Amino acid sequence: MADPRGFLKVRERQTQARRPVPVRIMDWKEVYEAQEKGVLRAQAGRCMDCGVPFCHQGCPLGNLIPEWNDLTWRDKGQEAIERLHATNNFPEFTGRLCPAPCETACVLGINQPAVTIKQVEVSIIDEAFEQDWVQPLPPARLTGKTVAVIGSGPAGLAAAQQLTRTGHTVAVYERDDRIGGLLRYGIPDFKMEKEKLDRRLEQMEAEGTRFRPGVNVGVDVSWDALRRRYDAVVVCTGATVPRELPIPGRDLAGVHVAMDYLVQANRVVAGDTVDGQIDARGKHVVILGGGDTGADCLGTAHRQQAASVTTLAIGKQPPAERAAHQPWPTFPNLFEVASAHEEGGERTYLASTVEFLGVDGVLTGIKVAETEFVDGGRRPKAGTERVIDADLVFLSLGFTGPETDLLGEQLPLDLDARGNVDRDGYYMTSRPGVFVAGDAGRGQSLIVWAIAEGRSVAAAVDRYLMGETILPAPVAPMDTAISVL
Repeated sequence: MADPRGFLKVRERQTQARRPVPVRIMDWKEVYEAQEKGVLRAQAGRCMDCGVPFCHQGCPLGNLIPEWNDLTWRDKGQEAIERLHATNNFPEFTGRLCPAPCETACVLGINQPAVTIKQVEVSIIDEAFEQDWVQPLPPARLTGKTVAVIGSGPAGLAAAQQLTRTGHTVAVYERDDRIGGLLRYGIPDFKMEKEKLDRRLEQMEAEGTRFRPGVNVGVDVSWDALRRRYDAVVVCTGATVPRELPIPGRDLAGVHVAMDYLVQANRVVAGDTVDGQIDARGKHVVILGGGDTGADCLGTAHRQQAASVTTLAIGKQPPAERAAHQPWPTFPNLFEVASAHEEGGERTYLASTVEFLGVDGVLTGIKVAETEFVDGGRRPKAGTERVIDADLVFLSLGFTGPETDLLGEQLPLDLDARGNVDRDGYYMTSRPGVFVAGDAGRGQSLIVWAIAEGRSVAAAVDRYLMGETILPAPVAPMDTAISVL
């Protein structure tokens, strides 16, 4: 364990400092500053000898959190990254993007602020890259088996790295022009600069993983042809179909799906030219949806110098503390202030959007009303309507599932009741040799679940190809331990 009395001596939870708002909204660099090592070690030392580390249960990857907290406290960074990499292929991603269900399961959190697990995690991997401790791990021999991974998000990359390291020849297909999926074009640089992604991809290429960007499976090459060419196919295409809001005025110019806005902004930050880019500069922006994607839109609009930004959520404002029906160690729905919320904008809850208003086909505002809950449902409350000026509206309402039209036509697979690709207890679909992992099979979820399923599907594929496997499988397809949905 770490310092036996650390949680008694250091009772304050001290997280990474964020760069000053007036400075950070002038660029796209990451918001957080590196933490001084002495402070970091003291925070890691708060990890207590709790007997049963519930943080393991909170983390779908089963990260060995007490072990690398202890090693961080002892200033043994190289040993810490070995323990961290033992369960997590990409701690530089989860350390920046995961909402840390491990922290809400931390035993110390019963009566003190939880250990800063996520902060320790990202510090370990950043130091490892700085010290050149992260090296390629190519396989000692090749199996002669080939695997196609479709989609290069966290699930696809995790599956590809695991399968490559065990000796299979793996090709990752991505329809975008660059590898990374939503890590590349869905996550703004102020949350994760893309050099963090690129350096990991360099490691994977050195290990032998082959990347095929700019190939839209189903269009450039058929799903069926891919299945015939490879010994196994892993579908990791994500849940990319956005949830719509079919109300009057949806077709007005200025109403956009949030991901269209974020992808364009990320491309411009990467140096691309986007014709007709959706730009918030000098405009009144309204974001529908209070989740992470909405916060990403908020931070992006701030950096584009929007005139105003308003975020509307249809439900009630979450409580600041755990509700009785979400006891420790479950993942609670709490009111959170992301870095983007610190930067400005108005947040409004219990706001139902009634209609988009416009003139000559162009958005000018939205009509909203107070949300009322009736008979287990919710609806706009009559007599509470008001109009909010808006030049741009971004729909950040989540995703309904994977895109399955071309897949269904060319390589028919069964879908589950929610429209996701159905799979058995070993991640195999209704088509032998075709597997599915991540949001495409699970539905919209967290990055930590995507990586966990990527690692698990790799074990299933290896067993299918070789008859046995030594690869770890942290989660079963229907595992719902500490659900966060």
